[in-house]
Amino acid sequence: MTIRALYLCEGSSDTGLRFHIEGIAGTMGRQILVTVPDLNRLPNKPGHSVESKLRAAQQLSDGGHTYDLVVIHRDSDRELPDHRRREIAEAVAAVTPGLAHVPVIPVRMLEAWLLLDQAAIREVAGNPNGKMALGLPKPARAESVADPKALLKKAIATASEERGRGLQKLQTRFSANRARLVQMLDREGPVKQLASWQSFTNDLREALGRRY
Repeated sequence: MTIRALYLCEGSSDTGLRFHIEGIAGTMGRQILVTVPDLNRLPNKPGHSVESKLRAAQQLSDGGHTYDLVVIHRDSDRELPDHRRREIAEAVAAVTPGLAHVPVIPVRMLEAWLLLDQAAIREVAGNPNGKMALGLPKPARAESVADPKALLKKAIATASEERGRGLQKLQTRFSANRARLVQMLDREGPVKQLASWQSFTNDLREALGRRY
C-alpha cells in the first residue's frame, strides 16, 4: 500500500527534504507518495503559522486529496523544540484532527544540518578540490551556532575562492545552492549525531511503521 504524505516546509529551498522522507521510507520497504503543495498559488498567501499553512494546503486540495500523514517542517528559531512540537500538534488537531503527523524541528534552523558536509559545500561552491579552511562547527556545536544561515553563506563564499563579480554572482545563487545542499544531505553522515535529526527520523520511522 502506498502511503500518501503531505509535506509542508518553511520555504521553497526546503522542499528537497522530501527526497529524504522518500529515502527513509524506501529503507523500510514502504512506498510513499509525497506531495509538496505550492502555497504561493493561492491568491491570499498563507501566514507563517503551521495552522495557516495546513488550512492553505486544504484549500489547494479542494477535497481532491486525502493524506495518511503530514510532515511539517518548523525551525525552532529562538523557541525550545518542545514548544514547536506542541505548536505543530495543536495545529494538526485544529485543522486535520486524527491525521498522523511528523514534526521536523531543526535547531535553530535547517542550515545547522547543512554545515556538517564540507565536501557538499565545496561542490555547490563550484570548487570541489579547494583547500581553504571553512570554519565549520563540529557536530556537537552545530546546533549552538547563533546564525547558521550566515555561517553557511560565508562558508560557501570561502569555499568558492571567488572575488569581485564572481563572488557577487555566487551570492545571488545562495537559495538555489542551499536547496541543493538539502537534497545532497548525507543521511548516514555527521547529521546523524544531531538530536533534532534523530527526533525527525525516529518520528518518521515510527509513523511509517503503522498500518494505514
